[in-house]
Amino acid sequence: MPHEPHLPMPVDLPMRVAKVSRRMVLRGAMALLSIGQILRPLWARALTARTGTSQSRPPEGVETAIVSCSVNDEHHHLMMDTRTTLLDLLREQLALTGAHKGCDHGQCGACTVLVNGQRVLSCLSLAAMHEGDSITTIEGLAAADGTLHPVQAAFIDHDGFQCGYCTSGQICSAVGMLRELAAGNPSYVTADLSAYAEAGTEELHERMSGNLCRCSAYVGISATLSELAQRKVPA
Repeated sequence: MPHEPHLPMPVDLPMRVAKVSRRMVLRGAMALLSIGQILRPLWARALTARTGTSQSRPPEGVETAIVSCSVNDEHHHLMMDTRTTLLDLLREQLALTGAHKGCDHGQCGACTVLVNGQRVLSCLSLAAMHEGDSITTIEGLAAADGTLHPVQAAFIDHDGFQCGYCTSGQICSAVGMLRELAAGNPSYVTADLSAYAEAGTEELHERMSGNLCRCSAYVGISATLSELAQRKVPA
């Protein structure tokens, strides 16, 4: 059998590989998401030009509604089938695919977005209900210059995800949860309803119990939430 030529490896390759950590890769991924937010309007316009999604009428006989709302600080005036969920509107008409369709029954939390600052399961919410609302998805959390939201950065620092499918919902839910905690809203496990809830492990776990991680990255997620609550990070 012919002998395959041996290709020598660069002597400095191990040192190069050692310098690339998982955290660096994750930060790079988040940076790409931020760039995607900048390019998203171009992508959405290209999608509309190709399919006519946001301009074309639904089939004859289908009841429609026109809704004006703000999504990630951009105003939209949209025609839709009244049966369209907020999740499908975001993904299919606005090309905001960060909100994921996990179970489509409101049981996993992968589709969580923020509506007027409060977390909402977008797969269970009809888009026609959101006239005049301000909606924020995972794509809209980072600053315009690409600086990550503190919750996004904390998830990276504590390795709060593995495959990443549930992560956008986890992060949006965490932002909403921290606002609820700061406002003094009690949860099912809050012992004293007359005082602000202590951000202990049980309290945080209960408040995030609607967001499931099939990879079981809960150790990192729990550490993330504990640090954010202790630092009282503004959400």
